[in-house]
Amino acid sequence: MSSQLLTLFLLLAAVAIPVVTSNRQWCIAMSTATDEQLQANIDYACSQNVDCSPIQPGGDCFNPNTLFDHASYVMNAYYQNHGRVDQGCGFQHTGCFVFADPSNGSCVYYT
Repeated sequence: MSSQLLTLFLLLAAVAIPVVTSNRQWCIAMSTATDEQLQANIDYACSQNVDCSPIQPGGDCFNPNTLFDHASYVMNAYYQNHGRVDQGCGFQHTGCFVFADPSNGSCVYYT
C-alpha cells in the first residue's frame, strides 16, 4: 500500500471510529419501562437520601413533566450518590447507561 493510501486510510479510520475520552456515564430509565416501574424507581430513589426536589413543581428538572424524565433524573442521582457501581443502575432491569450527557437546560444530570 502506498504511503498516501495508508495515510488516507488512517485518517478515515480516525474519523469513523469514535474514541471515548472520558469515563463519564449516566444512568437513565429504559424506554421499555412501564409507568408503574418508573414510579417505583422514583419512590425507591427518593426514599434513599436522593434529593428529589428538582423534579417537584418549580424544580429545575420538573419539565418535561413525564415519569420517564423524572425517573431518569432520580435514577442517575441514586447511581451517582451510591458509588457509581453498575448495580446502582439496575432498578430491576429498568435502568441503562448512556455516555452522552442527558442534561437539558437548567436540569443538570451530575456525574
